[in-house]
Amino acid sequence: MKTRLIAAIGLLSVLAGVPSVQAQETQPTSPNGVTTLSPEGAITPTGTWSLATRAGDFIFVAGMRGIDPATNSLVEDPEGRIRQAFRNMQLIAESEGATLQDAVRIVVYVTDMYRYRPIVNQIQEELWEGNPYPPRTIVEVDRLNQDDIFEVEGTFYAPRE
Repeated sequence: MKTRLIAAIGLLSVLAGVPSVQAQETQPTSPNGVTTLSPEGAITPTGTWSLATRAGDFIFVAGMRGIDPATNSLVEDPEGRIRQAFRNMQLIAESEGATLQDAVRIVVYVTDMYRYRPIVNQIQEELWEGNPYPPRTIVEVDRLNQDDIFEVEGTFYAPRE
């Protein structure tokens, strides 16, 4: 049934002259319209949490770590792991039409502020390409899941058209 619905929407879009958009599987929606997001190519949640939600014009991305979606395991080196975590967040935001420049706030968790904050800053400079950076909170924590070193969560503005 779901496949027929997606095909019908695609056909109607073509007939109406609406630009084609890659169909995503229908996601659960709350009574107030909050949609759970799980885009293709993203990591797979390993517990009782979702990758992200859309509420109106905002995308709320859960804490992303440096997990390679292809292997579902942590990237080995610290710089690569931090970059992968940002890329995981970016993939989810982009699946809803947002870019990193549409981030309205990010929160970063590190297990060693002096060691990892410079790497976080360097990677943000690269990914944001010198554009204005979003408001950021960075917090040193004692421990993260799987004894990880880094996690980032973000809120993005992506108006519905």
